Amino acid sequence: MNKQSRLVVFMPILLAIATIFGVFIGKNLPSSVGGSKKNSLFYSGGSQNDKINQILSLIEEEYVDTVNTDNLTDEAIAALLEQLDPHSAYIPPVDLQGVNEDMEGKFDGIGVEFNIVNDTIVVVAAISGGPSEALGIRSGDRIVKIDGKGVAGIKIKNEDVIKKLRGKKGTKVTVEIARRGSKDLITYTITRDQIPLYSMDACYMVNDEIGYIKLNRFAEKTYEEYMDAFKKLKDMGMSKMILDLRGNPGGYLNVAISLADEFLKKKDMIVYTKGRARDREDFRATSTGEFEDQPLVILIDEGSASASEIMAGAMQDNDRGAIIGRRSFGKGLVQEQFEFKDGSAIRLTVARYYTASNRCIQRSYAEGTDKYYEDIYAELLNKDPNHKGSLGDTLHKFKTKGGRTVYGGGGIMPDIYVPVDTSGYTKYFSDVISKGITYDFCFEYTDVNRSNLTKKYKDYRVFGQDLAQADKILGEFVDYAAKHGVSKNEGEIRKSRLWLINRLQSLIARNLWKNEGFYYIVNKDDPFMHAALKHLNKK
Repeated sequence: MNKQSRLVVFMPILLAIATIFGVFIGKNLPSSVGGSKKNSLFYSGGSQNDKINQILSLIEEEYVDTVNTDNLTDEAIAALLEQLDPHSAYIPPVDLQGVNEDMEGKFDGIGVEFNIVNDTIVVVAAISGGPSEALGIRSGDRIVKIDGKGVAGIKIKNEDVIKKLRGKKGTKVTVEIARRGSKDLITYTITRDQIPLYSMDACYMVNDEIGYIKLNRFAEKTYEEYMDAFKKLKDMGMSKMILDLRGNPGGYLNVAISLADEFLKKKDMIVYTKGRARDREDFRATSTGEFEDQPLVILIDEGSASASEIMAGAMQDNDRGAIIGRRSFGKGLVQEQFEFKDGSAIRLTVARYYTASNRCIQRSYAEGTDKYYEDIYAELLNKDPNHKGSLGDTLHKFKTKGGRTVYGGGGIMPDIYVPVDTSGYTKYFSDVISKGITYDFCFEYTDVNRSNLTKKYKDYRVFGQDLAQADKILGEFVDYAAKHGVSKNEGEIRKSRLWLINRLQSLIARNLWKNEGFYYIVNKDDPFMHAALKHLNKK
């Protein structure tokens, strides 16, 4: 299997995130354009607009078959925006609420993370501060009835579960739960409430002086979440920081600016924006930063886009900390949201953003959307330590505040490059991951051994250091996988051993200690983290 085919397993998620989520960088002040005829998309103030209206009218009045003109209009708008750039987008009414919930960082519901295992809704975790946690719903609980109707063994889908469990704040839903060790079903009547969507995946102390914070987006509450994590780690002795923005597709521009301000000196340039119809607008640091002088590393990769690139570019151009990882996505376009009366919206590119050294991070999309995303594959396959990839010949040189050379032409180029690690890749590893066998095994293993594990290990650190237990878990997993369609292959298992152990330990740790445990164990064997620790240990 060649290197490109090895990476295909991981690419669909990356591309979906970068395409969809990356457009949300527009300022957190959406404008309404549905209130007047002048602002209507099909305002008939000119001949071309007349032509669009006339075509729609002709179709509605004369076309041979009955058509849904609303759907036709939606598709026409989407096609129109596709001609502009890869990040201007149309959002139908049915999707807008979910899109806004992601960025606002909240929704109304019962507050559980769930998955469907063996055709049964299984609670992965009750969300902290939500009504389910308050009532005592636990990880591993099986939801078998909702409002008196059976939901197990009926091939229920994720979207169906969401429809049944979400609802307006203050409304009630009754769930009946099967719990290991309990003979009878347990009935809970849950009053739905506002549930937070957290943008901080984890924060913990790597050692006595280095703190780690991982952000998955730049949403409405991200800055507040970061500050809470920062204060927690500072109280624990943090004097150096690793800020992990890998896979972070972006978010609100103003949130990225607020976060960057925490690390830069007063009047340092963070970013500026400029568009054809928008004057240049500069954003500079204030005097309020609480981590302006201490050693800093920011981790990025090809999934780091828009607001993540603002952060990384601001730190790099002001010579504030090391950027470690791989070239970022290269999304330097600013969108604003314009909403219509029917509940739909467009996110339209109105400006480009530029770093302090005058770099525009946006990659070229002149050759079309397909080529725009194909370049990401090329970057993943690049193992050149000098990081000269598919865009190397088009890069332009810029100077940082301190006179260092940095590069433009598409994305943020890291100061320390970390190539894709394929050392433990085998077909066996790919099969057990892609078929969900690792996840299913770890859930069942935790479910059966939860009490013993929490008694034996006081926290995820102790659990992650028990390699003898890890090998026992691996042995049980290999037998489990063989029963679920992936035959034992000793050579490939031996090659993938460390990857498999890390995967199994981290998933079990997530079931017991949530994301903090998961990321602590994942990062133990992570080349990005090794490079970051090596750099910070010199400081």
